[in-house]
Amino acid sequence: MPRKVDPRQRRTLIADALMRVAADRGLEAVSLRHVAAEAGVSAGMVQHYFTTKDEMMAFALSVVRDRGQARVEAAIAALGADPQPRLLLRTLLAALLPLDDAAREDGRVALAFLSWTALHPAAAPGLRPDTARLVEFIAGLLPRPPAPPAGRAEAASDAAAGLLALVEGLGVYLLGGQYTPAQATAALDHQLDLLFA
Repeated sequence: MPRKVDPRQRRTLIADALMRVAADRGLEAVSLRHVAAEAGVSAGMVQHYFTTKDEMMAFALSVVRDRGQARVEAAIAALGADPQPRLLLRTLLAALLPLDDAAREDGRVALAFLSWTALHPAAAPGLRPDTARLVEFIAGLLPRPPAPPAGRAEAASDAAAGLLALVEGLGVYLLGGQYTPAQATAALDHQLDLLFA
């Protein structure tokens, strides 16, 4: 009796191969043939699971996003029940930074994918809602004055968007070698000190 194949598992195997090709040679080197060779499968099998390169790229981006989410969830779970908002926020944002080898590898691939989606925005429809949810969550953790003035909700959202943009920029500087992990986390802590003063 033939063994049953899990389509999600097979697609993930192919996406992992795509990410290795992208990390080693850049996204411009990604092709069905190169990904198939890296995955140790036939090009026909890759085409069976992904009818287009855009579909394959979008799925690989979702795998990178899922890995990042898993890193964030593990870091937050390690805090235990009811962490203070600043500690929760700092842990969340630090988990988004490429501070170790695994996060750097995913970060390089994610950066390449984000550059690619700038040219192919239809291939990553989930990025905008994901970002909006993250900004909303961050805004909910930021301190609020006792009697918020009109427009405070927008101010919190703006501050959250700025904080997320800072972390994205720090991530790029870490990947490019302009900042060390210590410099990046110091910059993050400084910004949090300003927001939580």
